[in-house]
Parts: sequence; structure tokens; C-alpha cells
Amino acid sequence: MVNFELSNEQLAIQEKYRDFANKYIVPARLKYDESTEFPWEIVKKAYEEGIMNGPIPKQFGGNDFNLVDSALASEELGAGCVGIGISIDANTLALTPLLIAANDEQQKRFYGQIVEEKAVAAYCLTEPNAGSDVQGIKTTAIQHGDKYVINGHKRFITNGEVSTFMTVFALTDPDRGSRSLTAIVVPTDAPGVEIKPHIHKMGQRASVQNEILFHDVEVPVKNRIGDEGYGFIIAMKTFDRTRTGVAALSVGNARAAYETALDWTKNRIQFGKPIFANQAIGFMLADMATKVETARLLTWYAAWAYDNKKRNLGKLSAMSKLYASDIAMEVTTDAVQAMGGDGYSRDFMVEKMMRDAKLCQIYEGTNQVQRLVIAKTIGKE
Repeated sequence: MVNFELSNEQLAIQEKYRDFANKYIVPARLKYDESTEFPWEIVKKAYEEGIMNGPIPKQFGGNDFNLVDSALASEELGAGCVGIGISIDANTLALTPLLIAANDEQQKRFYGQIVEEKAVAAYCLTEPNAGSDVQGIKTTAIQHGDKYVINGHKRFITNGEVSTFMTVFALTDPDRGSRSLTAIVVPTDAPGVEIKPHIHKMGQRASVQNEILFHDVEVPVKNRIGDEGYGFIIAMKTFDRTRTGVAALSVGNARAAYETALDWTKNRIQFGKPIFANQAIGFMLADMATKVETARLLTWYAAWAYDNKKRNLGKLSAMSKLYASDIAMEVTTDAVQAMGGDGYSRDFMVEKMMRDAKLCQIYEGTNQVQRLVIAKTIGKE
């Protein structure tokens, strides 16, 4: 029998993250949207409240969340503000390769550093000419003795300028191309690391993304995660886990937009009655509610499948990210439409939610790439 009832522990996670979002994120989200500054005050508070680093094992200072737990947490962060939420969740993205392939010493060292310093990390995969096409990566890490020397150019790196270290994907043998792709932890303050000013964006403006250049950056070989040439597998296994997080953030954003529009349309009186009573508006809200629920169910299913080691994890994580982020774009756009001029104004948050939704369709693989992943998988079934 299928059971969608959350455990007492999961309900506690949901409540804790919802309370945190309402107390700290919601009051500050417009400030950070306008300033485009990284929300350090909220990240520090997240450390104090035990919100950061959910999937990290408890012995290293995390909460040891499984993927369903993480989805519950991310939905609440997304309902508060996707930009601030991804600033927190991007730390998980950067640390997931360590969870997948690092040895005990590396996990203790790097997790310990992040938790002790109450810091954040960055995931460095994308390049100017290599986004979803990992095979196009040109950044190199050539071994010289007990060090790698890294040269290259990364782009759209979330948390780049505020990170303590970066998980960098580079080629250890350019002649072998992507077959030599390798993951290496690089201190952000290492000599030769050049970080450009953060990129100004339409939405999720509380989250910072940077271009990062590596000029003969020397890193100890002991910072390599897994074997040389294992980078592609690490990157794909990372996305199998983290794409459900993007889906959950999207569900939270869509939910918040729907709830805002529902409340507004019930209280906006036109022609002597709430506009919600007009079938055109009532049906629009009915569709929005249905979309939020279905997106959440697919996200939970993808997370559950990962936790229970089911087959086709890549397909399900891609489906959840694709569907939930598309739904978030639809629902937030409909919220703006239902609320008319108020929806389009900055007096209400739905215009921000609509801007924030767009980026969820783009990062961690555009939704066109998600469809490609799904199509390749079902073509082999």
C-alpha cells in the first residue's frame, strides 16, 4: 500500500524550516533582491539554527538528511525565497561530490572546515563553452609531482565569490578529453584564482554567480576526489541527488505564489463580489493548486526512489526538476495575471517569484537537457 504520510521526524523538519523561512528569510527577501548581496546574515543564522548542510553526516556537523528530508527542507526555503534558498542549497551541491566519492580523511577535513568556519562552498563545472555539454570542458589540472596545476575559465559559479573552497572539474589529460575529467577541491584564496564581480541577473538576485579564472593554480594531489577520470561519473551522480533539490525549491516558490494569489483574489472585490467567485479566476486558481500538488508528488517520488536505491534515478531526478520548475514558471506567471496590476507591482512578491522561477528552468541543466536525459533513458527501456 502506498503511504504519503510523513513521519513525526519529517513533520518536525518541515516545521523547523518553515519557521526559519518565515522568521528570517521572508522579512529580508526584498532587501537582498534589491541589493544583490549574498545573504550572509541569514546563512550565519542558518548555521546557528541547524539549517545548513542537511545531507552531511552528523559526525561532520550535518543533519544526515536523506533526499526526502532534504526535499521537505528545500520546499520551505523556496517558499521563503528561491534566491536565498539556493544560496543555502548550493552549499549542498558543492559538498555532494565529497559525499559520493571522498575518502574519510577528505570528508573530515573539508566538512570540518566548512562547519567550523560557518562557510559555504562552490561547485565549479560550467564554462563559457561548456554548460550541459560536460565533454566541452577545457579547464586543465596537470600533475607535477605532488601537486596539480590548474588553468581554465569557469562561469555561472554559484557562491563563487563567497566560498571557502570550490569543487572544480578539470581535465588531467587533455588528449583524453572528458575521459580524464577529475574533481579537485581548490581553496578559493589560492594564488592564481581570479574571481570576477558577480553577474547581475533577472531573478534569484540574492544568489551570487561569478566567472572564475585559474592561472597556474597549484593544489595538492591529496585534494583530488576519487580517481583521475572519475569526474564525469561524480558530476552525474551529484545531479542525480541535487536536481530533486531544485525541484523542491520550485515547488515551494509555486506554492507561495499560489497562496498569495488565492488570498488576494478572495479579498479583491469587483462588481460586488470577490474576483475568485468569477469562474475565469476560480478555474485559474484550481489549475494552480493542482499543478503545485502534482509537482510535489513527483519530487517526493524521485527523492524516495533515490533513498530506496531504485533504478533509473537519473530519469526521475530529471523529471522532477523539469516538471516542478516548469510548473513554478506557469504558476507564478498565473499569479501575476490573476492579481493584475498588483501582481505586476513590487508591492506584492509574485512578480519576484516569477523572476526567480525562470532560473530554476536553467541551472543544473536546462529543461531542454532534462528532456534529453529522459528521452535517452526511456529509449533504452
